[in-house]
Parts: sequence; C-alpha cells; structure tokens
Amino acid sequence: MAVALLLLWALCNAIRVNGEESNGRCDHKLKFNPRPHSVSIQEFGAIGDGKTLNTIAFRNAIFYLKSFADKGGAQLYVPPGRWLTGSFNLTSHLTLFLEKDAIILGSQDPSHWGIVEPLPSYGRGIELPGRRYRSLVNGYMLRDVVITGDNGTIDGQGSVWWEWFISHSLNYTRPHLVEFVSSEYVLVSNISLLNAPAYNIHPVYCSNVHIHNISVYAPPESPYTVGIVPDSSDNICIEDCNISMGHDAIAFKSGWDEYGIAYGRPTTIAHVRRVDLRSSTGSSLAFGSEMSGGISDILVEEVHLYNSLTGIEFRTTTGRGGYIKEIMISDVDLLNVNTSFAAIGDYGSHPDDKFDPDAFPVLEKITLQNIIGTNITIAGNFKGIEESPFTFICLSNISLSINSTSLSPWQCSYVSGFSESVFPEPCPELMNSSTSSCGILMLELQFYNIIL
Repeated sequence: MAVALLLLWALCNAIRVNGEESNGRCDHKLKFNPRPHSVSIQEFGAIGDGKTLNTIAFRNAIFYLKSFADKGGAQLYVPPGRWLTGSFNLTSHLTLFLEKDAIILGSQDPSHWGIVEPLPSYGRGIELPGRRYRSLVNGYMLRDVVITGDNGTIDGQGSVWWEWFISHSLNYTRPHLVEFVSSEYVLVSNISLLNAPAYNIHPVYCSNVHIHNISVYAPPESPYTVGIVPDSSDNICIEDCNISMGHDAIAFKSGWDEYGIAYGRPTTIAHVRRVDLRSSTGSSLAFGSEMSGGISDILVEEVHLYNSLTGIEFRTTTGRGGYIKEIMISDVDLLNVNTSFAAIGDYGSHPDDKFDPDAFPVLEKITLQNIIGTNITIAGNFKGIEESPFTFICLSNISLSINSTSLSPWQCSYVSGFSESVFPEPCPELMNSSTSSCGILMLELQFYNIIL
C-alpha cells in the first residue's frame, strides 16, 4: 500500500493521463538552431526532370556543406521538381529541406544503391544471408541532422523491389528509404514518404530521435513494407503522423537472437502519440519479433488503428532472449481490425542455427487501457511460452464490438494478468487477481514515464 500511495502522489504532482498531459518523451522537444548557410541542389548541377540521375549532385552538395559544420551548420534546399538519385549520405549539422512539390525519387537501378555490411545486432541481412542494400538517404555517426520541408516527398519507387522480393530475384536484403545509424539528435518532420523498398525510417543505435507530422504510405499489396522502425535506440518521439503500410506501421525492434544479445542495446524510452496507423498484413503497432536486446519503457497514447490485420502485437520466440516490458498503451480507437491485441511466443525465424534454444524471452508488465474497438473479429490472442509465460498483462477499461459469432473472442495460453472493465470478458488467465493489482501496475508504469 505504501508503494501505491507513493506512486499516486507522484502522479498527482507530475502528470495527468488519459487524454490530457502525459509528460512523455514527446514533451521534451529537440531544439535546432537555424542554419546560417543554405544552398540549392541546382547549384551542383542537379536537374529535376525525373530522368536525370542526380546522385553525384547530392553527394557533392553534402560534401561541400560539411565544411560549415563548425560554422552553425547548413541547409541543402531541394526546390520543386522530380530529383532522381541513388544512395547518398547526410552529414552532421545539416538540414535537408524539401520544398512543396519537391520529390526525391529513388532510382530503380539497384546498382545505384550500393551494398553495405549487415548490422552487428542482426549478423546478416533480414531477408537473405550476407550483406544488404544501402538505404536511399543515410546518416552514420551523425549529430544534429534534420530532414524537413513544406510537405515535400521522398519516393522510393519500390514497386520493382517488391517484384524482385516476391520472385526471389534479389541477392541481398532490400534497402530502406531513410536510415540513421549510431546518430543522435535527429529530426524528421513535415514531409511525405512513399513506396519504400522495405522500411521507411530506420533509426538504429540512435538517441534523441523526433519524428513529427509526416505521412508514410505504401500500397496494401507491398510485401513486408514497414513505416517507422526504432531499433536498439532510445529517447524516441513519434507524433502527429499518418502511416499506412503493407505490413507494420510502427515496429519496435532491438536485434536478432545471439547477435542482438551480444550487441546488448535495447530500445527504450519511447513515446508515440496522436498517430493514425493502418497495416494490411501485419500490425499497426508491433513490438519485435527481433527484440533480443530488449524493449522497455514505451508510452503509446491517443492513437487510431484502422483497417488492419492486427492492432497491437507483441512478438517473440524461443532463442530470442531479451525482454519486452514496461509498455503502456492508452486511449486507443480501433476500427475494422481483425485481431485487436496479440502476444505471440512462436513468431519469426532465426538468422542461423547458432541461436541458444534456452534463451527464453521475457514479456511482462504490459498495460492496455482506455480502448474502444468497432468491427473487431478477435478480441485478443495471447500465446505465451511454456518455459517463460507472459506475465503481468493488465487490461483496463476496454470495450470491443465483436463482429463474429465466435464463442471464444479471447484465446490464451501460458499467460497471466489482470483485467478491469473489459468487454467481452477476457479469458480466465487474465482475471487472476483483484482489480487493485491492475491499478497498481498501471501506476508503476506511469511512474516510469514521469522519471524518464
């Protein structure tokens, strides 16, 4: 009781939740000073006709602007036009500004993307063993970098990559649209991202990343396209975004089996709010299944999940190790979703046969509260692991309108938790204690977000 009273006192003095102030990571805005220097991509010979390859122009412009890093940084201005390019790297203290009607087009020639080594926390490409294609826009070990504009667009022209993926014609794992590696103080805002070959924004091994007011789209049939993928990164804010993808809209990750365990960098301290998410074949909001470095301290609130296979899904499997814990998801509107909530303990594959079969993942302290669902087929599917059951799952104030006549809207095994004011009534495994236990768990998770 003393712990509960202490937590309640902290909440009353620090935050208001459930649709009001939350004091999450997104309330701590990154501050970027105006760039004193600016050049246009046209000054480096770029031609925005959608046909001329401008890779050299982008690379030369950014090389030139690198000289202003110790002079307050610089801006690369992309005016209206269709600017075809292959892969290029950003630099620190840089703003890439896309004017209205400016479109950066990814080349459909794979030789224009380049090949890079796999990420150390994955040990190989996600889709194929060995190396992977370089992303279109890259940042490596950068600090203070911005991609923004007046709703300009980065279009990966991914249809050819999807065809090659489906036909098994690729020799390397598909590229992403934007990737930051080992970088900090990154802002992506006020742009649209279209037709990524695979992921759209992939911050990996990064800190202090703010993604704000962007639109992300790939057609429903695009295979395994994903919107935003925070990966072994911390202090992440994703807010005021509209994301519609073939697979997952937002997916938190942190490395793959023995490689992720050895690298040992979790994804932690993240805040998602005021987003509209759609996922045709995956989950609007996913955790894992590559989570071997751990995923924790995630606050999600005020989200609309619609026309999706799964609304919220936690994924893992034996051999992953790691953990998914201290997750709070609140104030959610679900519409036309097949499965509202899922936690699956046998999801995904392994990079090779060197994984430890005794590396059991931990999934615990997950809170789902203040959720309304309309036209739902399955309320929840919680399938834990016999050797490592999923525990401390808290469901509170949830009302789901089920569209089927199924007598079992909930499916549960190797899971335990608490529930309060949930309709339809959850499976017995999630009703193991009094409602006070669920309330104390929610206070603990909210307290985490205060101190973080």
